[in-house]
Amino acid sequence: MENNQSYHIPVLLNECIDALDINPDGIYIDVTFGGGGHSLEIFKHLSPKGRLIAFDQDQDAQKNTWEANNFTFVAANFEHISNHLRAIGVGKVDGILADLGVSSHQFDEVKRGFSFRGDAKLDMRVNQNAELSAQALINNYSEEELVRIFRSYGEIKNPRKLALTIISERLSKKIRTTGELTGILDKCAPKHREHKYFAQVFQAIRIEVNHEMKVLESFLTQCENILAPKGRLVIMSYHSLEDRLVKNYMKRGSLTGEITKDFFGNVLKPFTEIVRKPIVPNEDEIERNSRARSAKLRIAERNGE
Repeated sequence: MENNQSYHIPVLLNECIDALDINPDGIYIDVTFGGGGHSLEIFKHLSPKGRLIAFDQDQDAQKNTWEANNFTFVAANFEHISNHLRAIGVGKVDGILADLGVSSHQFDEVKRGFSFRGDAKLDMRVNQNAELSAQALINNYSEEELVRIFRSYGEIKNPRKLALTIISERLSKKIRTTGELTGILDKCAPKHREHKYFAQVFQAIRIEVNHEMKVLESFLTQCENILAPKGRLVIMSYHSLEDRLVKNYMKRGSLTGEITKDFFGNVLKPFTEIVRKPIVPNEDEIERNSRARSAKLRIAERNGE
């Protein structure tokens, strides 16, 4: 049982553990198991009475698990976390950790098609059994659908030009690989900012393929009923779209940021923020792991007695 840092280097590891404020006899969930780095550290803080439940839909992640009576691995996406917890007889829990985004392993495995730094089949599916792949998206989405994802999920400034360029190219030849796609993107990318542009487009496609925003929205709205009073919700995000949702939910109790009040004018929200501003990696951690650069860690505590 060891931390597989070759798979994924856990970001803000100590900060996440501190944020969970672990009760050794409590029940904790890591909804993004990956290489098991965060999970293993949580597990080390538990007594035999404590319990850890880990989720991951990526088949590769399951290779990093270990055997223990108080450890349970759920090979599934965390979108329907409440249903899975009921299925294994778990009620309220004391802490939930989510390290959103894609693991280093998924980026580094060129054949998975997550990175533009290489040439592989366009895929980007975290769950290899999912129907929608990046290749299907690029070759079948309409102009308006492409514009929507590039604008909303990649914050691309010329989404229509990009969509029309892709559609024009695919008329003569199906776009099959990451290399073919970056060759097309190069025609639309701002000079001297090509790599950032490629990253934004690949991010947009990945989010759509894996329904990442929909999954996050569903997950957040279930946390209120899963966490026990004083339980901790600890979420690490890597781009503004995710962070905005997390911030709104923790701060105001809604995904949109709207405030709901009771008859007496009291704000109704299930959580209280533990930190007003997100925790970010220091320069030493960023130097050790460049992928930590954009991480933002937010912490909230479940209201109630």
